[in-house]
Amino acid sequence: VYRSCISKYRKGETWMKKWIALCLSLVMVLSCCGMAASAEERYLGVMLSTNVMSLDTNLATDGESFEVIADCVDGLMQMDADGAAIPALAESYDLSEDGKTYTFHLRDAKWSNGTPVTAADFVFAWRRICKEAGEYAYMFDTSVGCVKGADAIIYDGADPATLGVSAPDDKTLVVELEVPVSFFPSLMYFPTFYPINEAFYTSLEDGTYGTSPETFLSNGAFVLESYTPGTANLTLKKNPDYWDADRVQLPGIKYQVVGSSDNALTGFKTGALDVVTISSNQVASASKDASLAKSLTVTGAGYLWYLSFSQTENNAQGGMLANVNLRLAISNSIDREALVEDYVMDGSLATYTAVPPQFAASATTGADFSADQDAFADVCGYNPEKAVEYFNAAVEELGTDTFTFTMIYGNNEGDSVSKVAQAIKSEVEENLPGVTINLQPMTKAERLDKMQNDNYDIALTRWGPDYADLLTYLGMWITNNSNNYGFWSNAEYDQLITDCTTGAYISDYDARWEALFKAETLVMQEAVIAPLFTKANANLITEGVEGIDFHPVALNRVYKSAVIK
Repeated sequence: VYRSCISKYRKGETWMKKWIALCLSLVMVLSCCGMAASAEERYLGVMLSTNVMSLDTNLATDGESFEVIADCVDGLMQMDADGAAIPALAESYDLSEDGKTYTFHLRDAKWSNGTPVTAADFVFAWRRICKEAGEYAYMFDTSVGCVKGADAIIYDGADPATLGVSAPDDKTLVVELEVPVSFFPSLMYFPTFYPINEAFYTSLEDGTYGTSPETFLSNGAFVLESYTPGTANLTLKKNPDYWDADRVQLPGIKYQVVGSSDNALTGFKTGALDVVTISSNQVASASKDASLAKSLTVTGAGYLWYLSFSQTENNAQGGMLANVNLRLAISNSIDREALVEDYVMDGSLATYTAVPPQFAASATTGADFSADQDAFADVCGYNPEKAVEYFNAAVEELGTDTFTFTMIYGNNEGDSVSKVAQAIKSEVEENLPGVTINLQPMTKAERLDKMQNDNYDIALTRWGPDYADLLTYLGMWITNNSNNYGFWSNAEYDQLITDCTTGAYISDYDARWEALFKAETLVMQEAVIAPLFTKANANLITEGVEGIDFHPVALNRVYKSAVIK
């Protein structure tokens, strides 16, 4: 068609040249006009790898959603550049001598509709999450936050009014805990604990909160300017009424969902995007390109990528993956170093522990909890011979030597994910004759839905730390935890975690450290998961863009101090 059109209009070539020249002139004029916009007027263009799933703190479960919510809403605390909890809406707080009661004193702040932010906004939001038992409601229960009465509300349907949170007045929020929680202030910067204005929320139709600028209130650095759920773009503008508005220099943020790293790179080169994450095969070329190398930076993303195995009879050939030896066989068939060096290639670290390295340090010795990546060499590593031994044991126990499993993964979670999935399939099938892995790509939302509803065999998935404590990982495998997607259950494990959350070790840090290592040992010895690698992000950032805070925990990117120079 293109060639026929060229042939058809060849006689008018002179006219066409003039027309093209005119168009190019207009483009240059428009481009210059765009370039003439000052840094104070230009929105920061930021890439998202997947769609924002929800702006409702009771429904949001993904990093993209949490990032945007945190752009627009402040909680009691916020993160400083180093990730420490510092005051946000809570100007200060007091802690009782027994460590079980926090009294937060709120500063003057208001919602984007002009109404003041009050302690009652927190009471309403927290009670609502516990009552509706959203996926992240567990952060209130005795496995994490230990807010008084949360377990009974979430799991037994008790009256939400019994939750240990109250507002004696508009500027005072009192939180009662079942036991002391040393990291409780850091939980307060996580979006699950953010406030919602009750009068605004109840004025909306059911299910519409957070689905448009008209159904969402901000009290933070930015307000929602444009957003339609399920679409590729989302725009924020600076909130002039933010309590800390003088700190915010960006006029706004324009998020664009870009599923392809090639498109992301094109968007960066053309100036449409200022912050992008590039894929493995682009890192090497970018580092050699003088125009791109100065914009390249690698940051720890905090995500642990791993294989999750469904251990129920509903899947995996009637529950074959409930067999420990079969799971160990698969885990020992995977060359993790090859995954990061040949397919991920962005600074990610091969990982052989359930808690990733460089995450948690001992409060008394400073030692990295996962410094010894050979701690579980007997059960997790690339060892084809041992994999066959485990496989033969599984064959004898299960009475069959032929297994077919489907592995699901997100096709919109980064270009390297599909390559990793293909590599795992190839290695497992090569090292374990008799095992067939069928790959099933899908959106991240579909993957999560299948895992949450126990409708899968094996999942290539990830987990990012929500708060700065070992329990953000190890809490996942408690019996009936909403993120225990393999539906594994172990009474000894549950007791160890209980000892660390509400039992004997809550104030004995060394004993807690040892107990959590024992808990991790159970996870690894039973191959509850097969850890693969700890993700790093290779970012391109436009020259002159400074002050973006990158964190491996809770909120990966924060823009409150960002500037365009």
